[in-house]
Amino acid sequence: MTREIPQEGSHNEIADTGRRTLLKAAGAGAVAFGTTSLVAASASAQTTTTETDETMTTEWDKTFPKSDKVDHEKVTFTNRYGITLVGDLYMPKERAAGKLPAIAVAGPFGAVKEQAAGLYAQTMAERGFVTVAFDPSYVGESGGEPRSVASPDINTEDFMAAIDYLGLNDNVDRERIGIIGICGFGGMALNAVAADKRVKAVATTSMYDMSRVMAKGYYDALTDEQRAEGLRQMSYQRWDDAESGEPALAGGLPDSLDGIDDPVIRMYYGYYKTDRGYHPRSVNSNAGWTVTNPLSFMNMPLLTYVDEISPRPMLVIAGSEAHSRYFTEDAYKAAAEPKEMMIIDGADHVDLYDQTDIIPFDKLQGFFEQHLA
Repeated sequence: MTREIPQEGSHNEIADTGRRTLLKAAGAGAVAFGTTSLVAASASAQTTTTETDETMTTEWDKTFPKSDKVDHEKVTFTNRYGITLVGDLYMPKERAAGKLPAIAVAGPFGAVKEQAAGLYAQTMAERGFVTVAFDPSYVGESGGEPRSVASPDINTEDFMAAIDYLGLNDNVDRERIGIIGICGFGGMALNAVAADKRVKAVATTSMYDMSRVMAKGYYDALTDEQRAEGLRQMSYQRWDDAESGEPALAGGLPDSLDGIDDPVIRMYYGYYKTDRGYHPRSVNSNAGWTVTNPLSFMNMPLLTYVDEISPRPMLVIAGSEAHSRYFTEDAYKAAAEPKEMMIIDGADHVDLYDQTDIIPFDKLQGFFEQHLA
């Protein structure tokens, strides 16, 4: 049941804005401000897959074909909060003797390692790197309860835990480790590298600043009144969650595009809800994040210290037609040298998830070969 939230006057405009924002943001994982009716219709909890080697999927269940140029194995490692993360380790089959450079990969926000992150990791392994694509805490095969919740702190820590793991791998030169973050985990990647001085280079594609979009809405258009109303609704939702013993889910992308003209929702649907990118463990492919998921993001800006990535290099990549392009451009402006921005002509946000003829893998390879030398 959903508790009736006391109203402070008429909020029809706020509710309509929240409904539209929720649908648009669901594909990116940025579940913004639901309304009472949206909360009431929230879905049941997703399947929990967790902690041990015995529960990990053994078959190849990725959204991309397996490469015959790499060795692959499932791995686990534990973050600083004691949560067991599950990853896919990829290594080039043909590799010279000695230790190799390595890259940790995660994203998009609300995706799993069987989607875009795994494609990036496998492709970079084909190009000579040891890579690990991992499920973040509370998502996919990784541990943590409740499910389908995110945290700017814990998800940043997930990247650092992946660096721990790679640095202890016998095949990896721990002084030559980089990070790739996709979509919302692009922002998490930049935040992690600003703090973690072990990382020698970082790249992002289709980067989202999740704290900014949750706190201010798309293009910073959220009014102070709308922000306060969203926080108030989520605050009251906590009592319902505490009473029921599990958090309500906000609902994800629609099951069909009937009557939906918004190009951003249609774009996300084309990846997460079709054979192109659907995965049964993906938050964005299914019931979405918890209703209260934005709470911690809204008061904890992720990119406050992006300038402290320097003097290590940063490469940020976005599509010229991406609705999210401004996040990449603003992060680039805020960062210190050395930095580089690459805009892919004609590409939208989701093109950089899986379109291998558009993703600039040659550029990524050259960037990491240079800076992990």
